[in-house]
Amino acid sequence: MVVGVTVSFVFAAERRQLILEMVRANGAVSLRELARVVQTSEVTVRRDVRALEAEGLLDRRHGGAVLPGGFTRESGFPQKSHLATAEKTAIADLAASLVEEGEAIVVGAGTTTQELARRLARVPGLTVVTNSLLVAQALAHANRVEVVMTGGTLRGSNYALVGSGAEQSLQGLRVSKAFLSGSGLTAERGLSTSNMLSASVDRALVQAAAEVVVLADHTKLGTDTMFQTVPTDVITRLVTDDPPGHDDRAVTELQALADQGVQISVAGGSGGGATGGDPAPARQSRRDMPLPGPRRNQVHGTAPQLRTATVLGEQPSTGERERERAARVADLRRR
Repeated sequence: MVVGVTVSFVFAAERRQLILEMVRANGAVSLRELARVVQTSEVTVRRDVRALEAEGLLDRRHGGAVLPGGFTRESGFPQKSHLATAEKTAIADLAASLVEEGEAIVVGAGTTTQELARRLARVPGLTVVTNSLLVAQALAHANRVEVVMTGGTLRGSNYALVGSGAEQSLQGLRVSKAFLSGSGLTAERGLSTSNMLSASVDRALVQAAAEVVVLADHTKLGTDTMFQTVPTDVITRLVTDDPPGHDDRAVTELQALADQGVQISVAGGSGGGATGGDPAPARQSRRDMPLPGPRRNQVHGTAPQLRTATVLGEQPSTGERERERAARVADLRRR
């Protein structure tokens, strides 16, 4: 009996050390990814994360763990490329379906946008403006896809062009859609990133587009980082993955975003499809939009109506909570 307790303690200590090393290396890691690496259940990992948080070694976030202090630091590209790969693939598949033949779009830097670019190579007559070397590389040999790169200074950590040269090259540009990723997304502040230069270029990309589509997996929901790139009232659509069953906070964040007029498209759900029905047609106006500014493509009197939360004071059963969560996700999928 004593030996069993000792072995269990050693295994727990080893798991927690590995979890801590992963969070320190990546800045933010999902519970799903932690469970996969340490080869245990998400329930066990969640317990380990709580213990590490109690020691002040990390902070829990929606469906994952981050460095302590509230604002996550930016991970390098090699670390990001191995995080939430299945989710990014599903998000990229759905986002690509929003692009039509012959469109002109801008695509920002990031591992999720790189996945999107690989799928855009099959869209004929497309013009893609980007500051990402990885996006350009993914499209380099695509037939009938024109790639336009910004100027700027190369930022090696994410293979992106940044600085005044990149921003100036975007002046006067007008395209139908901007596809952006980032380090965190909240209903309160919108999309954010950990690097000031990247944030400035992303804002310039947004100003060039009639619609703004944010690509963010569920681990970024509720995460706030230093520099705001796209305020919530400027985001036209969010393409994300289906949060795990236990992640009620991510669903709550999605509802808060939808309440502010953001169209939510969930990839990789149980229904095998996306939410939101047919994508809204792109508005081809040349209107410049300040940041922050009025929401684009917002039809008056059509604000989203989602099911309200449980009445204060009631204590729903586990089954009721699961049914409520399923209903809320279904509401998002129908939009």
